[in-house]
Amino acid sequence: MTLVSGWGRFPVVDSDVLRPRSFDAVGEAVAAASGSVARGNGRAYGDAGIGARRTIAMTGFDRVRSFDPATGYIRLEAGMLLSDLIDTFGPRGFLPFVVPGTRFVSVGGAIAADVHGKNHHCEGGFGRYVGSILLRTGQGETIEASRAENADAFFATIGGMGLTGVILEATIRLRPVETGWIRERVISAVDLDAAMRALDAGDSATYSVAWIDCAAAGGNLGRSLIYLGEHAGADEVAGGAERFPVGKDPGLAMPIDLPSMTLNRYSIRAFNELYYRMGARRAGGSHVVSLFPYFFPLDSIGGWNRIYGKRGFLQHQCVIPEQSARDVLGEILARVSKRGDASFLAVLKKLGYGDGILSFPLPGYTLALDFPLRGDILNFLDEIDRLVVAAGGRLYLAKDARQSRATFEAGYPALQRFNAIRKSLDPAGNIRSKLSQRLFDEV
Repeated sequence: MTLVSGWGRFPVVDSDVLRPRSFDAVGEAVAAASGSVARGNGRAYGDAGIGARRTIAMTGFDRVRSFDPATGYIRLEAGMLLSDLIDTFGPRGFLPFVVPGTRFVSVGGAIAADVHGKNHHCEGGFGRYVGSILLRTGQGETIEASRAENADAFFATIGGMGLTGVILEATIRLRPVETGWIRERVISAVDLDAAMRALDAGDSATYSVAWIDCAAAGGNLGRSLIYLGEHAGADEVAGGAERFPVGKDPGLAMPIDLPSMTLNRYSIRAFNELYYRMGARRAGGSHVVSLFPYFFPLDSIGGWNRIYGKRGFLQHQCVIPEQSARDVLGEILARVSKRGDASFLAVLKKLGYGDGILSFPLPGYTLALDFPLRGDILNFLDEIDRLVVAAGGRLYLAKDARQSRATFEAGYPALQRFNAIRKSLDPAGNIRSKLSQRLFDEV
């Protein structure tokens, strides 16, 4: 048995970790005992990528099967990381349509979580660009699922957190680009109202995201920096610069777990003040920046999750429907500011409709907050959950490690349909994760 956790390093549980070398071996692992789930690169924050008994590591399956530059469709194994996909096909003029906040996730994980990026408001999530999926079900079948074939399995797998079976391969569509650079415009917003107005005004931008100062209070509650972006053309790249910059390994790395006292209301407030002032100086004009700091700012720090100490951290990411978003987000931020131990990383984005049956997005605003695991944080987050549920919102399963079953069921009205499809694919219940034990499985 091996101690396994997600990126948040909570919970840490014992699991039998298998690293199969063939798709047949994957099937044998699933059939050998109930309680298995596939795991990509371990970037789900909580317990989604941990099997109830057995965890099947998939990153060894990372080959490209075929690529059609005329259509942008690529067939690849599910263990390939987005970082490798970007490094290989970016210089050829192709990028994924959707990327999350880190490039170190597997394609299978991106499908299972239906990850969203800074362009969901106008271009949807990762699942929208999936053409087909090769799936090994819990009952031992290997099926091809698409919008036209085995459609129920297809839409349950997108956003289904690996509970419909093991994703072996997928066909996805890539975006043609001229360069690996982004034309960025920074907007400084003095409070939450100004930030939401700026995001609304940026609906026509391909990419938009806001960093929020969670330590700000009073008249500055929710003050933010909004980053709008478009893919830069070849004529916008400075002379002498490479058309496609290289994705570098993290230049810095956290060598140790920081003491819990490091993140406190004073250090966070000081960092946020400095970060806001530096960003505000860049506001107004446009700048051409590499795609790597624009999409993946934290990837430059190896092991950044160690900043929160050895006990780990919790990310709370909710989505609030548009009609009630302002009041609920304001209340959440006011409570976080009063508490004083929120993260230096708080992100606000706009979302549209999700594509999978259990996809997280719905039209509205998503707020992601990080908290060190200490004190009464679990009780505090239960309070925030009640605000989210009352507003008709929900929490993101790929980031969750502690929401209650009641909170989950209130937020996902299509759960009954998903469970029926899951049971048809896996009547014996072989596919189970720690997350499914907590939220889905019969008790």
